[in-house]
Amino acid sequence: MLLPFIIAGLVTGSLYALSGVGMLVLFRTTGVLNFGYGALGALSAMLAWQLVELRMQPVLAYLVGIVVATALSLLFGFLAGPFLATVTTLTKATATLGLALVLLGVMLFAWNDKARTLRLATDTIGLGVAGTRITATQVICLVLAVVVVIGTSLYLRISSTGTAMRALASDRELSSMLGIRVRRVELLAWTVSGALAGLSGLLLASQTRLEPAFLTFLVIPVLAAVVVGRFRSLPGTLVGGLVIGVIQAVASAFPATSPFANATPFLVATVIILYLQRRKVVTIEVAR
Repeated sequence: MLLPFIIAGLVTGSLYALSGVGMLVLFRTTGVLNFGYGALGALSAMLAWQLVELRMQPVLAYLVGIVVATALSLLFGFLAGPFLATVTTLTKATATLGLALVLLGVMLFAWNDKARTLRLATDTIGLGVAGTRITATQVICLVLAVVVVIGTSLYLRISSTGTAMRALASDRELSSMLGIRVRRVELLAWTVSGALAGLSGLLLASQTRLEPAFLTFLVIPVLAAVVVGRFRSLPGTLVGGLVIGVIQAVASAFPATSPFANATPFLVATVIILYLQRRKVVTIEVAR
């Protein structure tokens, strides 16, 4: 029966999309493709787990994890932002890869590579649908992804700060000349991105497994979802995350395709890139 795999895929895919929103907001504002995104989420989840183990109230532990991820993202943006604004996109991405490796090294030193389990209170609440149990956490993941995508899209379109972010993505120097406080807007993007990284890291850890390297490299399917959204569309990123999650989960249900399930993000991203490239060539030919 494929229904449990489809539900699991939708939940995981929604979290890829939720992470993709944070990555896309930062990219559209600063031009930085943050490969350290997964590591921030992993650190948030590991800290929350450790604090719960130390008998801290769970909700407070989760908040601490999210706040730490947010603060680290903001700190990195504050320290590296002026430099990243003057270099190429490839150099920006490489710098964030360094952030990912540093955070991963710290986590492996502190907690090693042993897989752990993070259980949320909402995991114990659920209902049965067609013989499949759906937990409150899974519903929250799906609803949260949709709400964040819609809310962020409206915010970028309607609010003055959202307009400033879109202007910054188009031309940083011109935006500065027009009176936009560039550094403030950039730091806001780093803050929002870090908060979403921390939140999605917690939720992903509860739905997959709590292990630093595994969560760190979940940035790959998140990036693939952003590719589906063509690095600018939030709804496209949501669709991309859901498609990747479902295909990956369904592929893992069959012995013949299970070994290749982890290749799903690469395959989906490759198909989209080839499609867009072919479409571009056709458009050029028609224009001629």
